[in-house]
Amino acid sequence: MTEATAPTSAMRFDPEIRQRIAAGQTPAISARHLQHYYGTGELSKQVLFDNSLEIYPGEIIIMTGPSGSGKTTLLTLIGTLRQAQEGELFVLGHSLHAATKSGLRALRREIGFIFQAHNLFDSLTATQNVRMALELADPGAGRRAQTTRAQAMLEAVGLGERTGHKPKQLSGGQKQRVAIARGLVHQPRLVLADEPTAALDEASGRQVVELLKKMAKEQQVTIVIVTHDNRILDVADRIVNLVDGSIRSDVLVQETAIVSQMLIKCDVFAHLSPRGLAEMADHLLCETIPAHQTVIREGEAGDKFYLIRTGRVSVQRAAQSQPLAILKEGDFFGEMALLTGQPRNASVVALEETVLYSLSQDKFRQAIAQQASFESEIRRSLFDRQ
Repeated sequence: MTEATAPTSAMRFDPEIRQRIAAGQTPAISARHLQHYYGTGELSKQVLFDNSLEIYPGEIIIMTGPSGSGKTTLLTLIGTLRQAQEGELFVLGHSLHAATKSGLRALRREIGFIFQAHNLFDSLTATQNVRMALELADPGAGRRAQTTRAQAMLEAVGLGERTGHKPKQLSGGQKQRVAIARGLVHQPRLVLADEPTAALDEASGRQVVELLKKMAKEQQVTIVIVTHDNRILDVADRIVNLVDGSIRSDVLVQETAIVSQMLIKCDVFAHLSPRGLAEMADHLLCETIPAHQTVIREGEAGDKFYLIRTGRVSVQRAAQSQPLAILKEGDFFGEMALLTGQPRNASVVALEETVLYSLSQDKFRQAIAQQASFESEIRRSLFDRQ
């Protein structure tokens, strides 16, 4: 059995990304064993610990975690604003370790930065502040064309009537939208945003994230957002959670929802809450099984539970000439040996290339223990009503 080649998260089935990997597409961001420290000598403090991450063009990644967990540090390393100290970091196909100063300057022109500090020039209008990004990225372009593009971007973030206003004439949320427009106007290949919607009301925040979503899908712009704003989680393709300087989880949002719906069909997982199902899904490992390969053999000890993501398998017994069952997408197998402790009572063979999610015996038993606790609480609750 071979484990699928995939990004670093345990659960990784995204048809589009799998096609890109198979085609050898270069990730927009590739970090391997990244570590970072502040200070030197006895005052050195490690803030990032052995982080690995791959992000592909067109993905929207939302990075979450407690304050001080290293999110902004990781964002600034990716944006070349700090130099990576240990590990490997590639951005838009460029090794940041091997890049020259001129190479880094050229790379930054392909990145859009949106940070909490607006850093607007008080003496310039909104249009002029936004146009500055174009003047830096493409100094040879005509002033009139740059002005037109700047005003169009301000219109896109809902500031079409404020293009001639200076920062002192704008509210905090309006300043933030000018900063967002400035970060996007030069059509970057990568957008790095730190709390871009924190100062925005719901309608303005939604307008901004929909613009980012459109750029990701139509122009294959890669977008990484550090945020505590739960209102915008729905635009994420993946949610990466950092705690104490380490990536604790890297979850495909849509895939987690699909797999949770599959898991709940099995009695062992039916009691779990949506949060519990999502946590269990995060423990699944993705495996690709070639056609005609045996997944489990009759008589062997059971060590995994399996969920079929795509493809079909045949359930067979040596003493019978006909298959016991043909299982397909959304079906599961392997739970009986884990429940009873007995050897596998049948073999399972892939009829075609099949993608499986597998759950280890320990995690499966954890779900059973939670079920027992859940049922005990139900009984106690019913008894207390009497």
